[in-house]
Amino acid sequence: MRIDILTLFPEMFTGFLDGSLLGEARRSRLIDVCLTNIRDFAEGVHRQVDDRPYGGGPGMLLMPGPVVSCVEAVQQQAAVPGHVVMLTPGGRRLDQAGVEELARKERLVLLCGRYEGFDDRVRETLSPDQVSIGDYVLSGGEVAAMVIVDAVARLLPGVLGDEESARQDSFSGADRLVEGPQYTRPREFRGLRVPDVLLSGDHGRIARWRHEQAVDATRSRVPTNLSPSRS
Repeated sequence: MRIDILTLFPEMFTGFLDGSLLGEARRSRLIDVCLTNIRDFAEGVHRQVDDRPYGGGPGMLLMPGPVVSCVEAVQQQAAVPGHVVMLTPGGRRLDQAGVEELARKERLVLLCGRYEGFDDRVRETLSPDQVSIGDYVLSGGEVAAMVIVDAVARLLPGVLGDEESARQDSFSGADRLVEGPQYTRPREFRGLRVPDVLLSGDHGRIARWRHEQAVDATRSRVPTNLSPSRS
């Protein structure tokens, strides 16, 4: 998969893209992440990308010209046009089902906002998939883009050492359950013991216990994930 990230601050991604599983996935050519600076498509000596909103109000808006020109130029860099994702608080809230949908795309173009957001003609011109990672405000779309890259990358074949890990993650699978508690050595820590069922060797009993724990965790943390038929 190729992911293009369009941003005013490409330097923010350096350490993120080189580290951990994502860095290894890039070195193994399982994922290709390309950074493009929106400011390179601005006109004039000062490469202006933002201006005050018509009608007044605080802050600055990203101008449509540099943003649209940047997206159009990046789309020409590969034979397959990318699925354009505008990162904005007004977009659909990202969940695991949405991540799985994005992971099925051959190419993504992530558009990072800044300041007070985009001139709305960017949306009208590009008709992007508008996505939000939550009901809170960030300084820009860069952190949100990192979230999407990380979440999508772990679903790509070969990125995780054990692909079963992704299938058993919280919010994955048909039930979208939160993962229940897990334990490793030692068997006892400061008076807290590993549940006996996990030491029993009875795989059926362990599977039932884990499912019950996942249902309980989901009910307490994200109750909307549980329908009456699963409660």
